[in-house]
Amino acid sequence: MNILVVRTDKLGDFITTLPAIYVLKKYNKKNKIIVCVSPINKLLALECEFIDYVIVDDNCSIAELTKRVKSAKIDVSITMFSNTRVAITQFLANIPLRIAPATKIAQIFYNKRIKQRRSQVKMAEFEYNLQLTKALFPDINLQYKKPLLDLDVSSELNKDVVGFHVGFGGSSDANWSLDEYEVLIRKVLKKNKVILTFGPDEVGLMQNMKNRLQKEDITFYLSTNGLIEFAKYIKNFKLFISTSTGTYHLASLVGVPTMTFFADTLFASASRWKAVGDEDKQQHFMIPQDGKLRVKLFEKVKKKLVSL
Repeated sequence: MNILVVRTDKLGDFITTLPAIYVLKKYNKKNKIIVCVSPINKLLALECEFIDYVIVDDNCSIAELTKRVKSAKIDVSITMFSNTRVAITQFLANIPLRIAPATKIAQIFYNKRIKQRRSQVKMAEFEYNLQLTKALFPDINLQYKKPLLDLDVSSELNKDVVGFHVGFGGSSDANWSLDEYEVLIRKVLKKNKVILTFGPDEVGLMQNMKNRLQKEDITFYLSTNGLIEFAKYIKNFKLFISTSTGTYHLASLVGVPTMTFFADTLFASASRWKAVGDEDKQQHFMIPQDGKLRVKLFEKVKKKLVSL
């Protein structure tokens, strides 16, 4: 059976689909798993041994995207997060069974719609994605291996390093200020080697942090060689500290312990966006909007870091 899994948004969103993709492949190794992803996630998808073929939605015409999907001879599709573009594409590609959550106007283009009410956040995003696989295989085992992505890197690379990623994007809408991060970094430096990581579009942010910490023995890593090289670089970090953004999901995916900061809202909470790795390796902190409570939480985080 050729199964198409569709998730064409950002890095963290795609990573939340990987457990579902893994169990689909594990259910029957003869299943051919095809994914439709945004360009940013192409290399990550190709690295996953449980994905057989990758279709990239690079904002081409719907006709062209339909052609790409049709050529894969799909038997069934599962769309983890839909929009009108991908819904119409699957309809035009004549996929016999098209599964998707029953949300938005786009649901009219699917012939098996599943009510999930994700806005209620009764489970995490990746758990909702796992549940969708039961619409195809009711007896499927939803357990998956952790870490989900195995990367072959030197066991000595970046050993006992604490990483900070101070930038943010995606659905993350809460973070410490750079002044606050500077305080946290200096606390960690007393006992640990520190590496600051930055995305390819964060050159200015990296320079800012270099200026702030120019007298400290810190490595500044600008990720310009793609997601896989970045994942290999951070794989053996002692701890990866960041807000809830794609790099946090990537770190957990490869087994790195994480300390992560979330907004104090249901939409952006840890309840919704906890990572796919071992829960006992995840530390979650909700940053409150109230100033006094924020200061109180900051002091708590500082104490945690001093004890590393």
